Amino acid sequence: MGGSIPTGGFGSGNPTEGIWQAFEQLRSTFEKRVGPRMGRGDVRAAVLALLAEKPMHGYQIIREIEERSGGSWKPSAGSVYPTLQLLADEGLVSAEESNGRKTYALTEGGRAEAEAAGPAPWESEGSGDDAGFGVLPKAGFELAQAAAQVRRTGTPEQVREAAEVLDEARRRLYSILAQD
Repeated sequence: MGGSIPTGGFGSGNPTEGIWQAFEQLRSTFEKRVGPRMGRGDVRAAVLALLAEKPMHGYQIIREIEERSGGSWKPSAGSVYPTLQLLADEGLVSAEESNGRKTYALTEGGRAEAEAAGPAPWESEGSGDDAGFGVLPKAGFELAQAAAQVRRTGTPEQVREAAEVLDEARRRLYSILAQD
């Protein structure tokens, strides 16, 4: 079992050193993405869902998304405002200037689009069929933290044992995909 740790491309040829480098890289990747990472389509769906409730300005939309996602998702102004402009170009929202701010509201076409979009991204995150997508990055991050801790403070025997556990976990994860 100890010889099944991949060495190619991971590091210096020492199997345990290579796997720890990979886990450090994985850990740092998850640290950068604390919560679920949403895509452009998710920003669009979120904006439509919020504007279906009431007209809002961009900053309100950002705050509402952060609040409704429990703080795990705060889209940047650089993703919300271009989305609002695109929706306006498509005729799905209208903008009205008030007190120096643009307030956006759905048009009739926008209302139809919002209804067709289904639940807001924060409603489906962590529930139903999507449950694994919210918890998997967190679990991966926690596993990478534990592996890094063993590497830093463990004895050589503990490091070898941890590498075997990780190798077994990798095989089991692939077997989950193979069950289809």
